[in-house]
Amino acid sequence: MATKQREKAKARQEARKNGPVLASLRGLRMSARKVRVIADLVRGEKVGNALVCLAFQRRAAAGPLRRLLDSAVANASEKGLDVDKLVVQEILVHKGAIGRRFMPRAQGRATPIRKQTAHIDVRLVEAV
Repeated sequence: MATKQREKAKARQEARKNGPVLASLRGLRMSARKVRVIADLVRGEKVGNALVCLAFQRRAAAGPLRRLLDSAVANASEKGLDVDKLVVQEILVHKGAIGRRFMPRAQGRATPIRKQTAHIDVRLVEAV
């Protein structure tokens, strides 16, 4: 039993070593809908082009996405991949936890305020 588990663990390590480069950002204090607009711009692009595109975006979501791409590129260089050949294979933006607050309104009422968060996953691969 233990040898089979060790073999599976070794196979997982090899798959991680040779597979795509991953980076993730959890709990970004921004709506997932707003982040997806910027993520759609860089999906499928070369990493250099994607970083330039994000540098000139005026939207607030461009900054965290750029830092996340930088982190993914650093992960790729640690693996020994050629950084110039990297392509953004996929960017997934998911909804995160929603913090709920209440704002006092007229006549003793209160209206809810939803503090939304987003989770972002980036996968880079080497272009052939």
